[in-house]
Amino acid sequence: MPSLLSRLRRVRHSDQVIAAQVRATLVESLYASPQSLVIGAVASSAIAVTVAAVSGDGWLIAGAVALTGTALARIVDALRPPRSARDGGQKSGRQVKHQELVYLTGALSYSMLLGMFGLLTLTNTNDGVLQLLAVTTTIGYAAGIAGRNAGRPWIALSQLCCASVPVIVGLLASFDPLKAELAVVIGLFVVAMMNITLQTYDVILKATVGSMEKAALAEYNAALARRDDLTGVANRTAFREQLEADFAALGEADYCLAIHWLDLDRFKEINDSFGHFAGNALLCGIAARLNETYGGRGIVARLGGDEFAIVCRIRHPGEAASIGQEILRLVEQPVQHHGRLLHATASIGIAVAPTDGRDPDTLLKNADLALYRAKDSGRGQFCFYEPVMDEKVERGRHLASEMKGALGRGEFHLLFQPIFDLHGAAVVSCEVLLRWNNRRYGSVSPVEFIPIAESSGLIVEIGSWVIREACRSASGWGTDVNVAVNLSPIQLRSPDLPAVIMNALAATGLTAGRLELEVTESVLLEDVEGAIAALKAINSLDVGTTLDDFGTGYSSLSYLTRFPFQTLKIDRSFISDLEQSPASVAIVQTIVELAAKLGMRTVAEGIETQAQLDQLRRTRCDAVQGYFLAPPMSASMVDAMLADDKVRARG
Repeated sequence: MPSLLSRLRRVRHSDQVIAAQVRATLVESLYASPQSLVIGAVASSAIAVTVAAVSGDGWLIAGAVALTGTALARIVDALRPPRSARDGGQKSGRQVKHQELVYLTGALSYSMLLGMFGLLTLTNTNDGVLQLLAVTTTIGYAAGIAGRNAGRPWIALSQLCCASVPVIVGLLASFDPLKAELAVVIGLFVVAMMNITLQTYDVILKATVGSMEKAALAEYNAALARRDDLTGVANRTAFREQLEADFAALGEADYCLAIHWLDLDRFKEINDSFGHFAGNALLCGIAARLNETYGGRGIVARLGGDEFAIVCRIRHPGEAASIGQEILRLVEQPVQHHGRLLHATASIGIAVAPTDGRDPDTLLKNADLALYRAKDSGRGQFCFYEPVMDEKVERGRHLASEMKGALGRGEFHLLFQPIFDLHGAAVVSCEVLLRWNNRRYGSVSPVEFIPIAESSGLIVEIGSWVIREACRSASGWGTDVNVAVNLSPIQLRSPDLPAVIMNALAATGLTAGRLELEVTESVLLEDVEGAIAALKAINSLDVGTTLDDFGTGYSSLSYLTRFPFQTLKIDRSFISDLEQSPASVAIVQTIVELAAKLGMRTVAEGIETQAQLDQLRRTRCDAVQGYFLAPPMSASMVDAMLADDKVRARG
């Protein structure tokens, strides 16, 4: 009993200090299962009516009527939609208190009536069956209360007492030894039910608080994942979500959507001349101006590097030109950094929906075409999308035609970018980079030809060649240097991929453990179950798998529990901000520690400065890669580098 009293005091204290949102959730739990309340009320009322009718006692009849009326009122209250659902929002603290008071009034009224009905049955009738019905109904009701209303323990405990105490009094009042013994048993039962109620409340409270903390953390992380670390404006993820939402509402609206895609002119020159800190200051200053001017009427996002996009609702396409002119003016205003004025201009591509695109992808593609034209026309200006810009598509068709015979003509070749250990001294692996030097178009960027290869289906044949060539080159490097090959989504889905890997390993003599295959998050999103099966098939060959560009998607952490990766490659966007963004440092440190706990290696790519390398060493990242350490090079240059390392090691 002292322990019970102590727990009651603790419950009272905790109930006074819980947050309003937690209280609202606990009060809502009272209405979580209206079916059980309805069943209990109907069953108890039916038995009360039966007892009253059989006994013919006036007091019992009045009690049964009161009990039935209260039960009906409680059923109506339980089945009524919550106020938050009716109003379309969350309840205020005052509404929560009112809802709890209504429930408390009904619950205590019903409990007292049921207890008094049991007392009257024991004192006003001599029929053992009727007394048994009244007592068992009351005690059964009390047992149900202990679990059902444990979220608000004071209500549950009050109901227990109001229902049980009158029955105990009625049993004792008969001065029958057997009934007195039953009264003692019921009293002990009530104490036990109190303990159960308090234990259940502890569990419910912890679960509720934990759930809300988890939801708050998820909301914070979701917001963080949608904000650009450097400038504070929206990032690519948030931009895409908002654009899709705007398109969803566009059909029923009387406005247009204008996207202004801008790129700072010669931004690299500012970085090279004044350093990354100056470049970052310029980006932040321009982003702040754009967001202050257009953040309230649309979305301003940094898409990466020195690229920004602004989406606004406009009444007619002519407004887009005025916005473009204002953006140019905002960008041209100098940004002060350490006593120096930084000047920049921008090139802007403009596309207007629905005229220039009836879906987000088409609109973005056309805005990109317009931006390309603005840059090509002299920079510092804006251009609207025009259908003639689709000549770029025509170039794509010609490249696709040229690609069909490119392997046979020997136009593809591989470069290898070394990946070093944490100290930046020993080469542990080399990432394969595919290059194409076409007979008609010269050097074609992978950014341009890889999508063409994927859309034409040639990526499977080309990818198989890349795996074979990579294994052949790596077979001469020594047993301590691996080779990493990127897989496209189409390659990963190909049923012949395991056979291609085994044939390449068998033909070159490379051990399976030295081959690593890299996939990006976008590959996983297209077909989750198929990707899991493909990765497991690769791992079954003892070939390693790497998740490339880790951290660019807000759902990245879920991949770690579902997909069988051995290595995580930290996206270069975090590495580029290491020198000036504490958030990026924290994210990289968290990724490294999380990967270590999960038994995974980490590779940081995009190292461009000594400061970035030093910071990564402090995070204890396993391996590093970037132009600061070594640029992409031919296989022969890799051979020479590794040979030099061996000579130095022997010396």
